[in-house]
Amino acid sequence: MYLHISLFFKQEMELSLIGLQNAGKTSLVNTIATGGYSEDMIPTVGFNMRKVTKGNVTIKLWDLGGQRRFRTMWERYCRGVSAILYVVDAADRDSVPIARSELHELLMKPSLSGIPLLVLGNKIDKSEALSKQALVDQLGLESITDREVCCYMISCKDSINIDAVIDWLIKHSKTAK
Repeated sequence: MYLHISLFFKQEMELSLIGLQNAGKTSLVNTIATGGYSEDMIPTVGFNMRKVTKGNVTIKLWDLGGQRRFRTMWERYCRGVSAILYVVDAADRDSVPIARSELHELLMKPSLSGIPLLVLGNKIDKSEALSKQALVDQLGLESITDREVCCYMISCKDSINIDAVIDWLIKHSKTAK
């Protein structure tokens, strides 16, 4: 009897991690999974899937390549997920307008309506990084009204706000049936 109770509380979630190339998606996966950061990450070709367990929550992360040729795949991997994580290099100001148009184009897809969105402004350890308000404004996050939208400024390198991200994810996980 008691054995089944603990199983009942196990939660799982599936997430898609998207964003332009070099935003820090794979670094984020590694930081969440191991708490470690590596300076020399290679670009993700296509996608990787990692399973990470935090407490009683198992998180299945689709880490999708951000190069232009992979962006058409994003929708397919975002359907039915618990949340979409959109990683932006907050220190690469030239890439923000492209990040904005890719994000808004993706969110217009009917198959993704209502899926919570967590926007992560990464690389805040760099002096040229945008402020949170500047990032929210430049990405046009205020105009997204058909789903929950949350934005955190993070640094995978310095592990800033990673705990807050994990807490948000756990809050959005669904109890496994």
